[in-house]
Amino acid sequence: MQAVVIDKPGDVDVGDVPDPSPGPEDLVVAVHACGICGTDLHVVDGEFSLARYPLVPGHEFAGEVVEVGKDVQGVEVGTLVTADPNQPCGRCRRCREGHENLCEQLRAMGITVPGACAEYVAVPYWLARPLPQGFDMSVGALVEPLSCVVHGYDLIGARLGDRFLIYGAGTMGLMLVALAQRVGAVSVTVVEPHERRRQMARSFGASTVLVSSGELGDERFNVVIDASGVVPVIEDALGHLQRGGTYMQFGVAPAGAKAQFSPYRLYNDEISYVGSMAVLHSFDRARDLAVELDLGFSRLVTDTLSLGSYAQALERVRAGSGLKVQVAPKGAC
Repeated sequence: MQAVVIDKPGDVDVGDVPDPSPGPEDLVVAVHACGICGTDLHVVDGEFSLARYPLVPGHEFAGEVVEVGKDVQGVEVGTLVTADPNQPCGRCRRCREGHENLCEQLRAMGITVPGACAEYVAVPYWLARPLPQGFDMSVGALVEPLSCVVHGYDLIGARLGDRFLIYGAGTMGLMLVALAQRVGAVSVTVVEPHERRRQMARSFGASTVLVSSGELGDERFNVVIDASGVVPVIEDALGHLQRGGTYMQFGVAPAGAKAQFSPYRLYNDEISYVGSMAVLHSFDRARDLAVELDLGFSRLVTDTLSLGSYAQALERVRAGSGLKVQVAPKGAC
């Protein structure tokens, strides 16, 4: 089969690799859509410490089951699926305490085990979630990033009537906007410099959309979320949090980045500072949200390329000109 292979940081190619064969409890899935996110860029650039090279990237995907292992239960050939890409050990202390996303021995598709930027991928059947026949596979591949958003909102404990401020209207920022009112926001203000993304933020329910935070003046909010990962933006965002408010770091900053804040204000204003990392007990709910509600997420997919155009797809992600970039190994481009 054809697959993207990262032999080492910076060395990316598309070529022939052996077809996956299912273990007793595995499914083999023909991949119809696989998204590219910032994590993939970090893996390509050698900036993700968990990555094990050589590897096939890709952890946001959907496709059709074409083969099942002998001990698979409840999944048949022809079923459309997406899958949680994370395989926690279940035995380490973090797992035992309910933080499987922080597993000390985490196996993750596209990072430590082969991912879905390939014509076929094997996945344990218990991590797969069925999708309705005829379901949009590009939206199916968005269930994984949506599950990250669901986990983030689990952490902040928003209340009905809270006022939200979100920095950044990329794919994740827009998903945060789309669900904000559903978790209690009475208003959602978005700061985003790109006009096209500001328009999208309005269409997903933002009540106020600004080019820069300078337009906020002294206004403060109950909940402030950074979806940019940019240090100066993070420092600015903390300044717009009201006393007793909650700040969530959702955007991924470089590992060595440092931001300045006031410890006194953290104490005196009783600020809650929350980090949200990946997926935790949220994948099933994200799948249900994507399938049962018309959230309009197909609009987030602005670029769909062939598997052979993976290098071009990476450059589009780096450029940030669109929103979600996907490749379609077994589907139409």
